Amino acid sequence: MKRLFQLLSGWPLPLLHLAGTGVGWLAFLLSPTYRRRFLANVRQAGYRFAQVRRAVAEAGKLVMETPRLWFGAPAAVHWDGAELIERLRAQQRGIVFLTPHLGCFEVTAQAYAARFGRITVLYRPARKAWLRDLVATSRVRPNMEAAPTTLAGVRQMLRALKAGEAVGLLPDQVPPQGLGVWAPFFGQDAYTMTLPARLARQTGAAVLLAWGERLPHGRGYTVHLQPWEGELGDDPVQSAREVNAAMERLVRAGPQQYLWGYARYKQPREELAA
Repeated sequence: MKRLFQLLSGWPLPLLHLAGTGVGWLAFLLSPTYRRRFLANVRQAGYRFAQVRRAVAEAGKLVMETPRLWFGAPAAVHWDGAELIERLRAQQRGIVFLTPHLGCFEVTAQAYAARFGRITVLYRPARKAWLRDLVATSRVRPNMEAAPTTLAGVRQMLRALKAGEAVGLLPDQVPPQGLGVWAPFFGQDAYTMTLPARLARQTGAAVLLAWGERLPHGRGYTVHLQPWEGELGDDPVQSAREVNAAMERLVRAGPQQYLWGYARYKQPREELAA
């Protein structure tokens, strides 16, 4: 599989996105489970399928662009709001980036590492051994570290923030049992990580919202940044509500690129808290 990824990494981005359009529609048409979840999540958010139809193809583009992002040449990235980062770095403050499953979330951390410096990204270790090995050799790049969704990973992120570095996480990812609370997401309770508030409170780090918009015709990406508006207090449920509300706002800014097929409302699974 790694050899296949390395082969695809040499394809031009427009060709990968063209192939991804087909992959996205094949998955949607051939998998009843995926299709039902996609449509149910769209309805839960108050959209009609016609309004987010393009998200079917965008999900396929996400799959096909991954080999290039992991093993290929850097993609062209434009910045919307880079001055927010520059201001915080001048203050030597740590930064917590919150990014939903929207657009190309892989590129946001890569672009930060390439332009600004070190960043530690939270990830869930894959269950399959071959996929764990693939991810382990692809996501650790210059100025990038990967932290697993374990207590050891949390400690790793805390150390990075206290050193004035950046961390990134997907707060609409279902955390392991015991590392989240139930809070509404588009009006339905979803198990939501409490980590963003913990990281910010314990280190004094700033919080920024970020998402990587996939530009048409393989022209690259635009990383959009927004300042955090609100408080991440001591109440974990209220903080989770505020994080989910912020993620909803980002999704509504680009619903055609949200990963509607993601199982956001599933039950959390037990994991070792190493």
